[in-house]
Amino acid sequence: MDKKVSKKYNRIKLTLSITESIISLVFVLVLLFCGLSVKLDLWISGFIGNDYLALFFFIFLLGIVSSVITFPISFYKEYTLEHKYDLSNQTIGKFFWEKVKGMMIGLPILLILMSIFYFVLKNYSDSWWLIFGTVIVIFSVILSRLAPTLIFPLFYKFSELDNTELNGKIENLCNQVGMKLEGLFQFDMSKNTKKANAAFTGIGKSKRIILGDTLLSNLSENEILAVLAHELGHFKLKHIWKGMTVGVLSNYLGLFLVDLIYSNSYQNFGITKYSLAALPLIALLLTLFGIVTSPLTNILSRKHEREADDFASEMMKSSEPLKTGLNKLSKQNLGDEDPHPIVEFLFYSHPSTKKRIERL
Repeated sequence: MDKKVSKKYNRIKLTLSITESIISLVFVLVLLFCGLSVKLDLWISGFIGNDYLALFFFIFLLGIVSSVITFPISFYKEYTLEHKYDLSNQTIGKFFWEKVKGMMIGLPILLILMSIFYFVLKNYSDSWWLIFGTVIVIFSVILSRLAPTLIFPLFYKFSELDNTELNGKIENLCNQVGMKLEGLFQFDMSKNTKKANAAFTGIGKSKRIILGDTLLSNLSENEILAVLAHELGHFKLKHIWKGMTVGVLSNYLGLFLVDLIYSNSYQNFGITKYSLAALPLIALLLTLFGIVTSPLTNILSRKHEREADDFASEMMKSSEPLKTGLNKLSKQNLGDEDPHPIVEFLFYSHPSTKKRIERL
């Protein structure tokens, strides 16, 4: 892999992502500072009497406008750029069909969450942040339980791993760390991309390992085992629970701070407290909180990744399979092996591949 090519690909992708985020942020600022949010609220309320129907229409209109504004960038980033660097296997029709499926699944979930949010906001004005924070936690657990069996199969075809020898070795690794699996599956990742991935998904009876066919075809058996040993490290070292705890606490803190700032600023925008017009302001504050805290959570994530690398090396009794596996995955996914330190600090949840390999 030409390092200049991978750097250029990642630089373009990051620039597009930042530009898309800035455009979305400017859109929300225009809604607030130009009074468009209040005007839209009044207009909708003029012909829709039901609060929740008005909420759905408000979200629908803003979603449509936002999607139209950002579509050129998102399309270039997700389709054109991937084809330009020979990473995508999608036709234009399949690309849009995947988007439609995602919207058909995501929109009902969004509307349910927003309905609960709006109900709590209007009826529990002093403690809405605590109640809704708890709702998000419960919702996340439910989705984690259902996604591997109900949602993922809508996008990919899953089948039991057909390599009996590899299957046995993976199960042996899992037994060594006390992980009881409900399934070991491969999926047709190649229908969309040439990139490779593997993951542990689900909780409880839906807990399973999934391996992309692109990974199975590119990595050796020992490299696959090393990558999975890394993931088992997260399990054994309780990184999943630690990450969830930090996420839950951050969730509550963010909602609390948003409520505090919102309660002292909404009148500056001519907004009636907890009206539809307030939603863009709340969304803006949550976004700003995410921007501030994301680099901090990435620090913790990178620490966990280093610990999992160490665990995998010990489990495999050698660091070599993980080193070569990481190198192959980086090349296959056209990753930037050595990003700028500021870029890595702000945006990378994993240490750079170069740092990981040198450390190993």
